[in-house]
Amino acid sequence: MIRQIRGKVLSAEITSAIVEVAGFGIEVYLANPQKIEVGTEATLATHLAVKQDGVDLYGFIDANERDFFELIISVSGIGPKTALSIMRRSPREALEGAIGKRDLQYLTKVVGLGKKSAEKMLIELAEKVGAHAHDSADNEVFDTLVALGYTEREARKALQAIPDDQVGKDKRLKAALSSGN
Repeated sequence: MIRQIRGKVLSAEITSAIVEVAGFGIEVYLANPQKIEVGTEATLATHLAVKQDGVDLYGFIDANERDFFELIISVSGIGPKTALSIMRRSPREALEGAIGKRDLQYLTKVVGLGKKSAEKMLIELAEKVGAHAHDSADNEVFDTLVALGYTEREARKALQAIPDDQVGKDKRLKAALSSGN
C-alpha cells in the first residue's frame, strides 16, 4: 500500500495532479488540487484504490484528510470518487460536524448527496465521527485560551459553551472568546 508520496508537482488539473517521483509521473486524484503549486515539491498522504480495471492513487494534504476519506469509503455504496467529490464540496471539519450532529439537510443540500446515501452515511459514521468532530480544533483552542491567560477550568468552560455549528479552529476560538467566560 502506498501511504505517502513526495515529489515535484508537474501539473495540476481540476481533479488531479501529476507528481514526479523517482522519474515517474504519477497521477494523483485530489479533493483540492489548488492547494498544491506546480513546480514545487509536495508531500501527500495517499490512499491506493485497487479495482478490476487498474489502480487509482488518491492524495491528501495531510493524514487527517486521508483518514477521513477512508472513513467515508467504509460506508457501503460510497466509492473513492464519490468520497473525493464529497470532500471537494465541503471542508472536512464541516463534514465531521454535520455527520456528528446527524445533519441530513447539510449532506443533501450543501454536499449534494442523495437522501439514501446521506442517511446511510449518517447511520454508519455518526458514532465514529460524533465524539471526535471537534477534537483537534478544540485542543488548539484550549491551548490558545490558556496562553491568553485563561485558567484550565475557564478554558474548558469556554469550550463547552461553543455551539456545535461553529466549525474550524478560528470560528471555535472566536466563539469561545465571545462566550464571556
